[in-house]
Amino acid sequence: MENLATILRKHGFSFKKQFGQNFISDTNLLENIVALAGIGKTDTVVEIGCGAGTLTRALAAAAGKVIGFEIDEKLKPVLAETLADRDNTEIRFADFMRADLKSFEKETGPYSVVANLPYYITSPLVMRFVEEAEKVQKLVVMVQDDVARRFCAREDTPDYGAITAAIALRADAEIVKYVPRKMFYPVPNVDSAVVKLTFRENRIPVKDRKMYRDAVRCAFLSRRKTLENNLISYFSLSREKAKEILRRADVPEMARGETLSPVRLANLADALSDYGVQKK
Repeated sequence: MENLATILRKHGFSFKKQFGQNFISDTNLLENIVALAGIGKTDTVVEIGCGAGTLTRALAAAAGKVIGFEIDEKLKPVLAETLADRDNTEIRFADFMRADLKSFEKETGPYSVVANLPYYITSPLVMRFVEEAEKVQKLVVMVQDDVARRFCAREDTPDYGAITAAIALRADAEIVKYVPRKMFYPVPNVDSAVVKLTFRENRIPVKDRKMYRDAVRCAFLSRRKTLENNLISYFSLSREKAKEILRRADVPEMARGETLSPVRLANLADALSDYGVQKK
């Protein structure tokens, strides 16, 4: 394949800030990402934000099938060239966030996601898989390094937040590689990291996933307030009822949400379910 910059110039492509376009051209890095993902010839891989197709090519060399989503139709001629010899790839010029996920999963069966995610969509995209996907097996995604730390943080640390706890309900999260900004074209303003989320059935047992999501949102409603006060505000509870639920969940009255591990948040969610509490 020709030099990436040469191919982009040939097709008159210009980068668009609103799409967070920063492409990877280093072959060793691309192959390393595929290796970290553990992709094999029987795997279906979904890539979101194909860019110039450099990661797509590397994935296609290892996987059985690659389905790529790309929002920028100006990349059609670029991808037609970079993927010309990869007949196991299918590129859909569409916004994955608007795709019918249930229908898509019926079509694909079990799949993995491997992608250099556009920064502007990272958290909403990951949350879509966490909250809605049923057949995803793993996500191996390049994200900003500060976002990577939030995905993998432990409770009672500055990086721990609602998205950490949401991910932990369904997946093991680990940073598997740090990537300096100079590895991208054009060079972004931040360093990146590759995060691997491995989904496990019933990783943290909980009676009601929706209630768990509500419990997490409640816990991080206001980091300066106690969980008791957040329960009162978020669920419109009396103070007595909030105290009773905390006792049932074995949570100290003066605890703050960010001190609760995902397991303890699941206990809180179960206590809320037991008392028939609902978000009003």
